[in-house]
Amino acid sequence: MTGPDSAGPGPALPAERSDGLPTDLADALRRFAGHSRILVAVDFDGVMAELVDRAEDARPVPGNAAALAALEGLAGVHTALVSGRALESLIEVAAPPPATLLIGSHGAERRLGPDAPPLELDEGQLAALAAVGQVLEPIAHRYPDAWVEHKPAGRVLQVRLARGPEAKRRAVAEAEAALRGLAATADRDGLSTFHVGHGKDVLEVSVVRADKGQGLDLLRRVTGAEAVLFAGDDVTDEHGFARMDPGRDVSVKVGAGESAARFRIAGPQQLAAVLREVAAWRG
Repeated sequence: MTGPDSAGPGPALPAERSDGLPTDLADALRRFAGHSRILVAVDFDGVMAELVDRAEDARPVPGNAAALAALEGLAGVHTALVSGRALESLIEVAAPPPATLLIGSHGAERRLGPDAPPLELDEGQLAALAAVGQVLEPIAHRYPDAWVEHKPAGRVLQVRLARGPEAKRRAVAEAEAALRGLAATADRDGLSTFHVGHGKDVLEVSVVRADKGQGLDLLRRVTGAEAVLFAGDDVTDEHGFARMDPGRDVSVKVGAGESAARFRIAGPQQLAAVLREVAAWRG
């Protein structure tokens, strides 16, 4: 398998059918759908939904929501949303059907059933979370239209709307330097270890070590899936692509950018064709 750090240019857009689905991907989906128990897992922002400036304004592309919901009624098919969003935010904007399994905060949160317990942090993690926020908040205030998003297990410096690429770069660089200083004194101050990751115009700090690859591994175990389809668009999705078995799984990069995914579609508007293809072969 290919790991996140070895991601290359990724797949080009090959020949397409009349419905816009790449022909090589269509063939892979036919083979994927032939397994008796499958998991269809997709990221939300940039995959199920178009990227928007305000996270709370995001909604699924209607065709994508309908296609994913239709899969839930098929025998042997499990569906999941695997997102960097906090679980509460994901539920609010995606309004997923009850049977949809949910991975939030890059794997730190999950909803695997109606009685799933909420995420609980220990004292060291809570202290680290507060300290990270105290580091990031003044940096965000120095850059117009940057802000800090609060998640149950993390804090995220959001710079998507910051004024220009140089301002974004400086804000992230300042945050990284400040966080290195905080990490150097974490043991002395009784703080738990925290983990720093990058995404599209974000610097994310979590007090729970988790990534989408681990989330997909959990979903595979819980569902007993013989094969997994995972579609994602961001750098953080590369951890998920790294967990895909090319002999049985299907990895789909949505949009431009380097990726270890085997297949690519142009954007969220093309996802419904992928999901409908799976449903057609299952039906």
